[in-house]
Amino acid sequence: MTKSQYLVTARKYRPQRFGDLVAQAHVAQALINALRLERVAHAYLFTGPRGVGKTTAARILAKAINCTGNQNDEVEPCLKCPSCEDFETQRSLSIFEIDAASNNKVEDIRDLRENVRILPQGGRRKVYIIDEVHMLSNAAFNALLKTLEEPPPHVLFIFATTEPHKVLPTILSRCQRFDFRRIPTNEIVRHLTTICKSEEITADEDSLHLIANKGDGALRDALSVFDQAVALCGSNLNYSTLADALRVVDVDLYFEATRHITEQKTGAILSLAEQIISDGYDIREFLGGLAEHVRNLLITITLGENALVDISKNLRGRYTEAVKGFTETTLLRLLMVIDETQARLPVSTSPRLAVELALAKMTHLGESVDLSEALEQIRRLEYAGRGSQPTRAPQAPAPLPTQPAPA
Repeated sequence: MTKSQYLVTARKYRPQRFGDLVAQAHVAQALINALRLERVAHAYLFTGPRGVGKTTAARILAKAINCTGNQNDEVEPCLKCPSCEDFETQRSLSIFEIDAASNNKVEDIRDLRENVRILPQGGRRKVYIIDEVHMLSNAAFNALLKTLEEPPPHVLFIFATTEPHKVLPTILSRCQRFDFRRIPTNEIVRHLTTICKSEEITADEDSLHLIANKGDGALRDALSVFDQAVALCGSNLNYSTLADALRVVDVDLYFEATRHITEQKTGAILSLAEQIISDGYDIREFLGGLAEHVRNLLITITLGENALVDISKNLRGRYTEAVKGFTETTLLRLLMVIDETQARLPVSTSPRLAVELALAKMTHLGESVDLSEALEQIRRLEYAGRGSQPTRAPQAPAPLPTQPAPA
């Protein structure tokens, strides 16, 4: 008995229908309506960050438009008809995927123009999915213009790109454009939870949020981190193990840092920075993480813990407790110190020193006063020493009335 071939999670759980797309309901509904009303355009442009479902949506649309198994008003691909099965086994003669990064010459587009004239084999329409279309050369774009303006009725173009500003305006004007969104952390966590149940993997909420945050809005990236996490921990994902293996500064250290700030312990926070550096973490990444931590404190104090949708419920409670030692003004000043330091780091000859100075400054924010208040205090002290209020500057005497000259 042979074992089935291993597939990475991103491929194994790749959406097969419009309803499976994660956090892209606006695109899915528009494409479903176009199919149902038979108003499918001849060219689409899917834009958005990497790993959010652009190519996946293009594949689903290509399958749906050539599917022969759906009935009545059903527009989702059936996944069982010959057309759907041929596509899944990469034997389709009607759906073509082209990587524009490696096929970006004008000769490649001329070959494509010759092929579009041939009628589809085993499908309703020939679909060309061109990924990273912004990589085409200007000559290639221009060679595509005429075909894109008046394509044969049996041809559909679907372009995908992460950089739409690099696509020629003449191409953009000939396409229906759909912008894909970054996927919220809570949506990624929900998707990971479903996968864990299917794979019989146990994971606490903090672990899943850690994986989702590493994805930074890209589901594909998060699923790659998930595969790495399973390789590290097996079927029981553990937060501390993951944080150490993925080189993520433990959130406990951020809470410790802000506690030192409220207690004005400069030595303690500098020792914490030394510990982080000794453990092999990048001090600049720590500063960025501290900015996110202080931001969460600010959101908690201004909007309440329920506004922290990107972190686990357990951490929300900790933020509610930690924020009691701060005021809104103090948190804003902390963020300004961090922002100023991050702006100087790229040109700093000693990034470590710059970060340590910023941390030390944070512990003394309560001692600093506004410049205008300081000047006013100095004036009050001067007046108190004289024992009187300040005298006004002497005014010039009023001019005497003019006397008439004697006759």
